[in-house]
Order: sequence, then C-alpha cells, then structure tokens
Amino acid sequence: MHKPRPVGLKAICGIGGGLVGANGLDQRSGSAATVPWAYLRLPPFPQVAVRVLQLANNENVQLHQLCDLISTDPAFASEVLTVSNSLLYAPRYPSTTILQAVAVLGANTLQGMCVTVGVRAYLGKAMSYRAMRNLWRHNLACAIIAGRIAESGSLDKEIAYTAGILHDIGRMALAVIQPKGYAALLEKHRGASVSMLEAERELFGWDHCEIGRQLIGDWKLPENFEAVVADHHLERRTDGAWDLGELVKVSCAMASAIGFTAFSGCVTENYIELLDALPAQERTKFHPDAEALRSDVARSIHSIESV
Repeated sequence: MHKPRPVGLKAICGIGGGLVGANGLDQRSGSAATVPWAYLRLPPFPQVAVRVLQLANNENVQLHQLCDLISTDPAFASEVLTVSNSLLYAPRYPSTTILQAVAVLGANTLQGMCVTVGVRAYLGKAMSYRAMRNLWRHNLACAIIAGRIAESGSLDKEIAYTAGILHDIGRMALAVIQPKGYAALLEKHRGASVSMLEAERELFGWDHCEIGRQLIGDWKLPENFEAVVADHHLERRTDGAWDLGELVKVSCAMASAIGFTAFSGCVTENYIELLDALPAQERTKFHPDAEALRSDVARSIHSIESV
C-alpha cells in the first residue's frame, strides 16, 4: 500500500508521519503512526455551528435551546440572522430576532445555515486567495444542487443541503492549516477530481476525505454525514441504490460540470450523463438544462456572499 510522504506536515510540525486518529493509528493502514492528530494544530471550527449540528439531529430538541445556543455568540448570531433574511431563504416576513428565524425556518434548515456561516468564518483570511474562494463556491454549489435534487425526490432537502456543505470540510481544514500552499496546489493541479487526493497526500500526508472523516467523528455527528465526507470521491453505485451519499456524489460532480469546480484544472463529467445517474423521479423533476441550473446556483451563491 502507498505510504504518503508528509511534506506539509514537516513544514508544520517539524516531524514526519502519517494520518492518525485519536487512537494513534494510521487510518489507512491500521499501523502505528508517528504524528498524533493534535500535532496538526487545526484551528477549532466555530463551536456554535458544531453544537447546532448535534442538537438539530436530536428529535427532542426544543427550538428555544437552539436559539439560546446561537445567541451565546453575538457575531455568529448576527450573521445567521442576516443570512436567514437573504434571497436564498426568501422569507415572506423578515426575521428580526434569532427566535423568529428559528421558528420560521426550523431545525433542519437552521443547521445547514449555521454550517454555511461556520465554514465561511473558519476559512477567514484564507478567502483572500482566489483558489479558496472558488473552493468555497464549489462547496456552496454542491449544497444547493443537493437540496434541489432532494426536493425533487424522497430525500430531505435541508439534510441534503447540510451534507453538501459538509462534504468538503476536509478541504477547508487543509486550507486553514496551510492556505498559501494549498491555494498553490489548487491552482496548479490538473486532472479528475479524485486525482487531487493523491496530490494532497503528497503535500500533507493525508487527503481531505480522511481528515473530513476524522472531524465528523470528533464532532460526534450522525454516521450518514461521515459516509458523505469520506466517500464522495468513490465511484457511484450502479445497483440503483440511492441515499445521501449517492446524492452528494452526483451533486458534487454537477457543481463542477456547470462551472463551479473545486480547482481550476478539474476535468469535469458530462452534465447529461450526470442527469442519467439520477433516479427516475429526480431525473424527471430536476433541471434538464445546465445553463439554467448554473444561473440558479449563481444567484443563490451571490445572495449569500452579498450579506
């Protein structure tokens, strides 16, 4: 099995090693690793967003609990309120308090919104790089498309959006660890989306799917999110199975196909062929035209970026 060279980790930690989990084992091989997870020095993801994700998946959660949690961080609460009133959510009556926004939108919508706000805050100064802005827009496009496809079928629209926002959380972590180096990689790499994984291992000693799996586990989020984050570059199933993971695989590829690629040299799939990968019900009701979808997604992204 290939053993990655931890070039990026040497620059960060001064030592070498492989990807490790909390148990100190390399997650790919199960062998002992020399770089503990803590040595990666990942800045913490906004904890309010993580707690909202955890609480929103509890069917017994009370809306006032979510409201109280969000309100503990005034800056975060202010941005959530602003986004909740944006064209993306198009409320009939604008909310003036977090309690109103929570009551109108509901827990499932709220978790996707909070992750969106959290990811943007997490990237912080890394967003000064054009490559990072393109990565952010790819992530948003995947989430928006996932929500649209889910709305056309049997999966929950809001959960699908949240899964789309989370699918590249490992990339966001790499962007925060080493923004200049990762931006350079995103700019120069050429190939299919899956080929980026090997390039990331060469630079960091691990790839964004692996680090994403670790983060989802650390945050104690539902297992279906872990599968989305870890497996979205695996080949799509051909047995007709359709779940959140398969939805995000198609949504990620569609985002790239209509122009929202994660890196500029990404080789994209044919949009019509991606439509054919959808189940019959979703295929019938979803956008048949790539340009119409691109315009729809671009408007939604603009509505978030303009607040």
